[in-house]
Amino acid sequence: MKNILNLIILFALIVSCGKKEEVKFEAFSPEAFAYDLGDLWEVNATVNVRGFKRIEIGNELSASLNFYVDLIYPQGDTLANILSDVKEVREKEISYIQLEAQFELDSTYAEGKYKIIFYVKDNNTEDSTSAEIEVELEE
Repeated sequence: MKNILNLIILFALIVSCGKKEEVKFEAFSPEAFAYDLGDLWEVNATVNVRGFKRIEIGNELSASLNFYVDLIYPQGDTLANILSDVKEVREKEISYIQLEAQFELDSTYAEGKYKIIFYVKDNNTEDSTSAEIEVELEE
């Protein structure tokens, strides 16, 4: 009886260790900062993405993400696709990818709280996700 119980516990450990938990495709930990450069603002924003499909190429993994960024004015208007890019990564291990957006806003942009929205697509699966963050323009 004791041996059977030990075998059951050993089997449960092997089965639970062998399962890889699938990570949901998501954008997380967005950050944004705006720097007053006198006659314009420099805006820097980042977001991390995980759960994308990795393709084995030789002894490396490859991932491909498309993304674009919208800027929402304090009054609610949208400046669509202020920036777009593709991020291709090829490394031995890839657990997450950091996407970066950097753009300038001239003096016609009023002070206030703006929203930056990252829209991200996994080019290997066509899955998509998004994340938003606020950034304040203030002197």
